[in-house]
Amino acid sequence: MSKLRQTVLSKRNLTKNEDDKSKATLMIEKDKTDDKLQVKKGKKRTASTSPAKKVKKTGSIEQVDDDTENIEESKNESKQTGPMTLKTSDRLSCKGEKANLKLVSWNVNGIRAWITNKGLKYIEQEQPDIICFQELKCDKEKIPKEATPTGYKAFWLSGDQAGYSGVGLLTKIDPVDVKYGIGVAEHDNEGRVITAEYDKFYLVVSYIPNSGRKLVRLTYRQKFNQAFHAYLKELDGKKPVIWCGDLNVSHLEIDLANPKTNTKTAGFTKEERNDFSKILTDGFIDSFRHLYPDKRDAYTYWAYFRNARQRNIGWRLDYFILSSALQEYLCDFIIQNQVYGSDHCPIVLLLAV
Repeated sequence: MSKLRQTVLSKRNLTKNEDDKSKATLMIEKDKTDDKLQVKKGKKRTASTSPAKKVKKTGSIEQVDDDTENIEESKNESKQTGPMTLKTSDRLSCKGEKANLKLVSWNVNGIRAWITNKGLKYIEQEQPDIICFQELKCDKEKIPKEATPTGYKAFWLSGDQAGYSGVGLLTKIDPVDVKYGIGVAEHDNEGRVITAEYDKFYLVVSYIPNSGRKLVRLTYRQKFNQAFHAYLKELDGKKPVIWCGDLNVSHLEIDLANPKTNTKTAGFTKEERNDFSKILTDGFIDSFRHLYPDKRDAYTYWAYFRNARQRNIGWRLDYFILSSALQEYLCDFIIQNQVYGSDHCPIVLLLAV
C-alpha cells in the first residue's frame, strides 16, 4: 500500500468510538459529529516493527507518513493511570477578595465511562461547590447512582436520541429553580441546556451543537446560536449569568494548535466564531481570556489520535462566560490538564461572590 495521507481535522473530525479497531488498517476520514467516528476497515495486517515515522503538524492534529493507527492505544491517554495532581490558586478578585465559590465544567464523553475512569476521584479531590457535565451519552433514568456523590444534588437532562448528548449538574448549593432547555422546541430535543437559578446569578450549563463533518449542521448551528444568544440576554436582564460548557468553538487563533488549516473545520469556521463574538460584545466576557489574553497552548480538548494530548495538539472548546456585571468578582480560571478520564479536561472557575 502506498503512503497514506491521514489528516485528522478536529473534535468533529475524529470523535469517540468504543470499538476495538487495533487489528485493522484505519483510514480516518474528515469527521466531527458529536458522537460518531467514521472509520473504514482495510486489510488486516500485523503490527509494524519499523522505526517511528516523522510527523508534520499540518492538520488540526497532524499528517503522518504511515498507513495504520491504533485508536484504542491513543484512547488510553484519557485514563488516569498515575496520581491526580490538581492545580490550585489563591488569586484574589480585582476588589482584593478571596474566592468563596468554585465551579467546574467537564465534558465527560460518557458518564458511565467517566466513572470507570476514576472521574469521581476528581470530585473528591477538587471539592467544587458546583460541577457541570456535558456529553453524558446516557438516558437520565439510567444515570448510575454513584454519579451523585454524598453532599450533592443532581439534575440530569438527556435528549430524544439514546446515547447522544446530554448535560448534568451536581450542586452543594440549593438552586432557587432549575429549568431544562431554552424554551424553543426546535432546539430542546437533544438534551443540551440546563439553567439553574441561584440567589445572585443564573448558571447555564450547555453542550452546544457542532457543525459536523463537512459542516452539514452549520446552518442549524447558526439558528441555535441566534436563539441561544437571545435566551442569554433574556436571563441577563434579570440577574447576571454564568454560562459554561463545551461550546464547540475555538474563538481565537491562539485557541487551537493549528488554526490556518482549520478555517473550514467545524469549531473554527468564521460563522461560528462570529456568532460567538456577537455574544461577547453584547455584555459578556470570556473569563479565561479576560485573565490571560495572550496565553498560548492552553487547550481543553485533544483528539484520541497519535498522542495528541501528550504532544498538546488541542483545542480550547470549554468555557466559563460571564455577564460583565460579574467581572469584579472573578478571581481565577484553571485548566486542569493533568486530570484525565475523558478527551476533555475539567475547567475551574473561582469567584468571590
